[in-house]
Amino acid sequence: MKEKELIWTAKVVSIVFTPFYLPLTGLVALYIFSYLNVLPLAYKLVTLITTYIFTVLMPTLLIRLYRRYQGWSLLQLFSRERRVVPYIISILCYFTCYHFMHVYHMPHFMSSILVAALVMQIACAIINVWWKISTHTGAIGTVTGGLLAFSLIFNFNPTWWLCLVLLLAGMVGTSRMILRQHTLGQVCGGFGVGLLCGFTMILVV
Repeated sequence: MKEKELIWTAKVVSIVFTPFYLPLTGLVALYIFSYLNVLPLAYKLVTLITTYIFTVLMPTLLIRLYRRYQGWSLLQLFSRERRVVPYIISILCYFTCYHFMHVYHMPHFMSSILVAALVMQIACAIINVWWKISTHTGAIGTVTGGLLAFSLIFNFNPTWWLCLVLLLAGMVGTSRMILRQHTLGQVCGGFGVGLLCGFTMILVV
């Protein structure tokens, strides 16, 4: 019974902290903790809904349709060779969202979050050609890198937030290993890639 509960908990953690929620989480954090909190509520809602559609809803639906078309189970889709098309789908959706932000001249820091998430997806897709890597920990690693970068930009102490994010990173990585989707190396590798992409892209873009 305990084993079943552990597996169920791991599945819940994996679903709740899916990589697709990375840009949305970043925008919510900006709206709460940065100067962007002065923007009108209607504007915030429109950008959040748009981001949700392009980075969560569309990739999820398209990947699900692709999986059903192929007749694969969810576990079969997670094999390294079958992750190529889902990566392409998510990258195209993210790029479309970035293009939308660029066309409508949305604030710089909003688009930089999306760029960081997009670069993380591309990096993981390239690495996946040779080695299966965890995009779940890649996403939480990007959050960590972005947090460190924004702490330098806005000059605040990120210690407590960093502790929270690292705790979540440990939970996500452990859940992926419990579900036997990744090894410890793949989990740590994903986090490292995300950390580098998040920190670099937020500072550079």
